[in-house]
Order: sequence, then structure tokens, then C-alpha cells
Amino acid sequence: MGRTIRWGRFEWDEEKSELNKKVHGLNLKEATEAFRDPDRVIAINERHSQEEQRFYLMGLINGRVAPIRFTYREPYVRLIGAGYWRKGRKIYEKENKKRSR
Repeated sequence: MGRTIRWGRFEWDEEKSELNKKVHGLNLKEATEAFRDPDRVIAINERHSQEEQRFYLMGLINGRVAPIRFTYREPYVRLIGAGYWRKGRKIYEKENKKRSR
């Protein structure tokens, strides 16, 4: 793997970030914005949580919902991937609709 980038409380693999940008239109530094969304939704990623617990965060980036895959590697939040997926947007909208009732 490539070089680890640390920015604030986040870290990610530089090569993975560049690939993520090409494939999903979002680099991992941009993905940190979703963590600032006060309406963000966090869910456990059970499919990939065998060796370490992994999560999804669905939050807004430039007005669009982006699911972010991450884990905790103290003292950092390790970003694994990000993109704009319809399923993440649907979960975000459903959870925020529940909250507003």
C-alpha cells in the first residue's frame, strides 16, 4: 500500500484516496466533510467487521449524501473508502425522517 496521510484526527492511504477519486469522484480528504454533518448517520459494516470493527457514515458533502467506510485505529479515524451511492442516500433520508417525527 501507499503512504499513510494524517490530517487532523483522520488518516488514510494516499494511493487508495487517489483511486477512490477516479472510481467514485471523491478523495478521502474530501470525505472528512461528512463527519461534520450534524444529521450524519452511522451504521456498523457487519460484512467487513471480522478482523476489526468497521462502520459506514452517511453524511452530506457539498449537498450530496456520501457513505464513508471507516474504522477506528487509535488515535485516528481510518478512512477506507467513500462515494455517492443511492443506498447510502436512502438510509440517510430514512433515518433523518424518523428523527424529525
